[in-house]
Amino acid sequence: MNTLVIYTHPNHQSLSYAFLQEVLRGCRDNARIGEVRVLDLYAEGFNPLLVFNEHKRRRDMHSDPELAPHREQLLWAEQIVLVYPIWWGRPPAMLLGYIDQMFASGFAYRDKGGLLPEGLLKGKSVVCVSTMKGPALYPLLWLNNAHKVLMRKALFNYVGIKKVKFFEFGGMESPRGKQKEKLEKVYRYFRAVTG
Repeated sequence: MNTLVIYTHPNHQSLSYAFLQEVLRGCRDNARIGEVRVLDLYAEGFNPLLVFNEHKRRRDMHSDPELAPHREQLLWAEQIVLVYPIWWGRPPAMLLGYIDQMFASGFAYRDKGGLLPEGLLKGKSVVCVSTMKGPALYPLLWLNNAHKVLMRKALFNYVGIKKVKFFEFGGMESPRGKQKEKLEKVYRYFRAVTG
């Protein structure tokens, strides 16, 4: 199973980076996972800004030559793993900028004239590993699960990806946050995942 891991945090000393390492360790220890590629959006200097003008049009974003390597990564991947913090109830702007550009019409979906488009990324799976300072139930009770709805329904289901799993860890800045147990949980998942 080809696995693309998209890491979105500017600090390699962060807990998010520790989760990235556990994802990679689990993948290495899983014989069903073949090649693993890591896209570190901050380290790469990915530009999250959308630019539309007389030379760059939104309708042509699916074929923008600057984004061709990233499109190839998404097509290659059978499993996409996103590792990121939740800031202000949503993923970082860097990751949202990547999503805005990569999941474009003509590449990730095609309009059919009806209510919903045809998802062009069918058959893939996604795992979201996210951390936040607030309590674990904060997104559910206070934000009506906005983060999961955004990622599952508004993005991945829309482009044809139906298998979406979440590890949404709260209380991560607390000394009682059980960080080691949660890191181990992520490792065990990737060590055993089959697709």
